[in-house]
Amino acid sequence: MAKKVLNVEDDADTRTFVSTVLEENGYIPIMAIDGAEGMKKVKEERPDLIILDILMPRESGIKMYHELKLDPNLKDIPVVMLSGVSKRTFLRSQAALTEFGEETVPEPQAYLEKPVEPEDLAETLKKILG
Repeated sequence: MAKKVLNVEDDADTRTFVSTVLEENGYIPIMAIDGAEGMKKVKEERPDLIILDILMPRESGIKMYHELKLDPNLKDIPVVMLSGVSKRTFLRSQAALTEFGEETVPEPQAYLEKPVEPEDLAETLKKILG
């Protein structure tokens, strides 16, 4: 059975790009345009992996990632961050959340900076999902 991958991304061109890479590599793409819709789809669809952007309207990827990793029912879903924001900046934002009394969360399984080559994205997914 093909694995389901949720892509949470506000940019339509990037969503199309990721969807194409997913389909070409045998995955079932599920799309969401922000963190709020992403969390809804995670609970409805229970994807095998999540590709998550950071900067989005309504609910950011930073908030969604934190929410995912603190939920005992969802924390084991692997997450690949795909963002124009550097990994270092993302990790600082996660550390800042813990300063406000939040629990620490683990680093994502992979972090890819935009723009990403289709082969690099496909290879990362295969490493994580097998």
